[in-house]
Amino acid sequence: MTYYKLENIKKSFENKIIIDKINFEIEKGEIVSFVGKSGVGKTTLFDILAGFENPTDGKIFLNEKDITNDKRNISYMMQKPLLLEHLTVLQNICLPFEFQKINKKEGKEIAINMLKQFELLEHKDKYPNELSGGMKQRVSFLRAYLKKGDIMLLDEPFSALDSITKHYIYNWFKKVIEKKENTIIFITHDIKEAIILSDKIFVLNGEPSSIVYSLNIDKEKR
Repeated sequence: MTYYKLENIKKSFENKIIIDKINFEIEKGEIVSFVGKSGVGKTTLFDILAGFENPTDGKIFLNEKDITNDKRNISYMMQKPLLLEHLTVLQNICLPFEFQKINKKEGKEIAINMLKQFELLEHKDKYPNELSGGMKQRVSFLRAYLKKGDIMLLDEPFSALDSITKHYIYNWFKKVIEKKENTIIFITHDIKEAIILSDKIFVLNGEPSSIVYSLNIDKEKR
């Protein structure tokens, strides 16, 4: 059953069309990546998915409900970790609970449990400046995960990491995601990364940009 659907999404700024005729469907729990060169409109599309921008034309559906102009329950992890330097790892990942009106004691218990599952418990009292780049990304991902949005948007989450760290993070990411049912959409310039991590790949190209190619990845062969 289709969980999330875009129909003929178009976005223009000052009479210039940036993206046009974007159509796709994804199922709950799928990991979907968008690949394309710089300036092709990936960030514009993400801003629409996140609800930061409304499309000029087209419709967005979640569970068959039209949410085109509604507020979105979205978890968003940006390219940079954006952890608060004066807070510990535990305090950083507890931030989403303040918006969910979860009391501090309950939030801390949830966070401790998730730190165990994400293999981060031993780092809970460290500050961001004590963490490696890969560790910061893991903490940032957990914080976005705990927001519990309908969809997680990841904007080039691993692009700043070196190849050795990326290999480790990919394995960690896959292990974490296999246990959950999160629906994830992410941007990447790296086609290899998209193949390793995704269930579906959409390629954006053209002026205005549209989906020019899509690929379903066989999980058994990935």
